[in-house]
Amino acid sequence: MNFLMFFQFFVEEMKEQGQGLVEYGLILVLVSVAAVVIMSTLGAELTGVFNDIATTFSSATN
Repeated sequence: MNFLMFFQFFVEEMKEQGQGLVEYGLILVLVSVAAVVIMSTLGAELTGVFNDIATTFSSATN
């Protein structure tokens, strides 16, 4: 009986750990999708900003 109680406790702990892992995975997917949408929407503006920064650094090193 003692082993059965330990096994049930172990299974419950594994379920909770698995649930936490799934939740972290869903959060990661949500953040990734949001980043892609934002970058797609502001892509041209971001390209211009990064090009300006690169030009500034390039002219500062010359």
